[in-house]
Amino acid sequence: MMIVVSVLVFMGALVAAVATIAMMIAPQWRRILHLATGHVEPAFTPLATLVVAERRIAVRRWAASSPVLSPLARRRVAA
Repeated sequence: MMIVVSVLVFMGALVAAVATIAMMIAPQWRRILHLATGHVEPAFTPLATLVVAERRIAVRRWAASSPVLSPLARRRVAA
């Protein structure tokens, strides 16, 4: 009787483990096969686009805040 209970417990654990692994792999199976055939994914760099956007914002702020000086005002600043 104890052997039957042990087999049932371990079979249940095996089924739960296989089901969990299948649920984790199933949504990504195309990606896994694509990588297995030798195709390389492009690097994931979300910060690179953020850096470009931050620079663009900084340049726009700098350009908006610096007034265009007339030639007369430039002479006054230089003096």
